Amino acid sequence: MKPEILIYSPKITNRLRYITQLVLGDLLGLRISITSDVQEYQAFDGARICYHNQQLAEGSELIIVPCGLLVEKGINSHQLKFIDFEGSKAFFPVYSRLSPLPFDLFAAAFYMVSRYEEYLPYIRDEHGRIAPSSCIAYQQGFLKVAVVNRWAVSLKNLLAGIYPDLKFRSAAFSFEPSIDIDAAWAYRNKGLIRTLGGYFKDLINADFSEMKMRSKVLLGMEKDPFDTFGLMHEIHQQYNLKPRFFILFADYGLNDKNIPVNNDRFQILIKSLADYAHVGIHPSYASNKAPALLAKEIAGLGQVVKAEITESRQHFLMLSFPETYRNLINLDITDDYTMGFAGQPGFRAGICSPFRWYDLDSETITDLTLHPFALMEGTLRDYLKIEAIQAMEYIKPLIDEVKSVSGTFISLWHNESFSEQKRWVGWVEVYRAMLGYALRS
Repeated sequence: MKPEILIYSPKITNRLRYITQLVLGDLLGLRISITSDVQEYQAFDGARICYHNQQLAEGSELIIVPCGLLVEKGINSHQLKFIDFEGSKAFFPVYSRLSPLPFDLFAAAFYMVSRYEEYLPYIRDEHGRIAPSSCIAYQQGFLKVAVVNRWAVSLKNLLAGIYPDLKFRSAAFSFEPSIDIDAAWAYRNKGLIRTLGGYFKDLINADFSEMKMRSKVLLGMEKDPFDTFGLMHEIHQQYNLKPRFFILFADYGLNDKNIPVNNDRFQILIKSLADYAHVGIHPSYASNKAPALLAKEIAGLGQVVKAEITESRQHFLMLSFPETYRNLINLDITDDYTMGFAGQPGFRAGICSPFRWYDLDSETITDLTLHPFALMEGTLRDYLKIEAIQAMEYIKPLIDEVKSVSGTFISLWHNESFSEQKRWVGWVEVYRAMLGYALRS
């Protein structure tokens, strides 16, 4: 089928192929082609973008002046310069009267979605993750702005002005709820040794109220506070939503404390969730640097649900470039939902739409699709110390931002936070309010 838009570049690289397909193809819905043949470009009778510092066509064309990033090889440190652009920030500025854009849009978008800065040295937190404060989006104040989507809209407006007959096929806004199951139950089904250890910890801490609650649950006098699966099902049914559950299916460890994987009740729970929701793997903290352990966890969960596991989100949001994603690809994971920060809400990659991962280290366009989330409830409650009554003040602007660019709003919650216990009192209503606000017409 004939392309709707032809892009000229003197040199065609994987970086250029990747980012033009993302911005023009995936986000704007155009059929694109790239050429380095000047005559072919000049003879093309459709929309044209000249990614070059010279004017090539006598007729209409949109010129975007390149800064050079997309023809570079390797990973280099860049002294980024930021400019104000349409109410937010942009970088890789260019100075040319030929271009209506004051920056190299393709290079800036590539820098963000490839997570270029995460291949460079950065400050790590206690889990070895990049701190949000190390990233340019946080430093420059645009972490809560889906800049890549916004830049795509700006490009769309420019093209529409030059080519009014060009047909764009942008996606509509969508909302996807996701739930991580780090611990299916607070007290039940953990085995004798861990149960005794829990009592011992309560005793050492003189936490008699916890000891009392533990005893009531184990004696069947009260429901386990983390057993919120019925409530979640009821809420999602009310809004006609099919959530995603990411399940920690791993051996016990310092940071991996779910139910033993061979527990019958745990396996029955997983099967019941798979009946009405998407089920994916929540790779353990320990597996992030142990591919064999990751393979074992994925295979084990697949055996329980009798289906291939193709979706994942890292426990503790452990993400190391490029190793984490390469390990997932090698085990046939096709979709990952880790792209986001634990410490701050917003858009880690500057985008609120699914996009394919570009392996910057090998300069390869992969088939792994990344689904960035905008908000985790633990970010608000545990990192930012936001109480339930204030939460929607932080959530609404994020939803509004995603709606404004017709993106996908993905929330990250845990079964624990539906418990209405301890620090999670009031958060069920926050969840209901979030769904209601996101899905209202």
